[in-house]
Amino acid sequence: MKIAGLDEVGRGALAGPLIAAAVSLNPKQQIPNLKDSKKLSQKQRERVAKLIYESGALVMIETISVNLINKRGIGWANKEIFKRLIKKTDADKYIIDGNLKFKNKKIKSVVKADNTRKCVMAAAIVAKVYRDEQMKMLHERYKVYGWDKNKGYGTSTHIKALKTYGISKHHRSLFIRTALTK
Repeated sequence: MKIAGLDEVGRGALAGPLIAAAVSLNPKQQIPNLKDSKKLSQKQRERVAKLIYESGALVMIETISVNLINKRGIGWANKEIFKRLIKKTDADKYIIDGNLKFKNKKIKSVVKADNTRKCVMAAAIVAKVYRDEQMKMLHERYKVYGWDKNKGYGTSTHIKALKTYGISKHHRSLFIRTALTK
């Protein structure tokens, strides 16, 4: 049975796209140090992501732009990104981290799957590494926000920069209003 693990990153960020990955691991290859992406350093995640690709795993990545998030909302984006990935990924079963509801019997949402299911751990790692790279590239054009360090999340440095320099086209407008009123 071919199982695809799916996870997203960037849902709570103030800036940048929502990224999700689907990964079907190669059952003939073990991936060392495969665990919850939050328990790995950036360098460890990058090494493990490379091992995932090299293992022959099937990897798909999907992006929802800030523009679409601002127009349709993060709730829509979170469900839509998984729908898009499932359409692109051939599997007998899909395990999604979280508690989203889908009518398709092949899709199962599991809370904390990124901590218990290897295919979801792999998806989380791949998605996180990919999004971090995207945010580093955006940082080159928007250095005042510190996206190379905070990856678009609402750190005190990022919020201070927002108050000083205003928002960019890569910010999530609704999230920014909420962050600036705290």
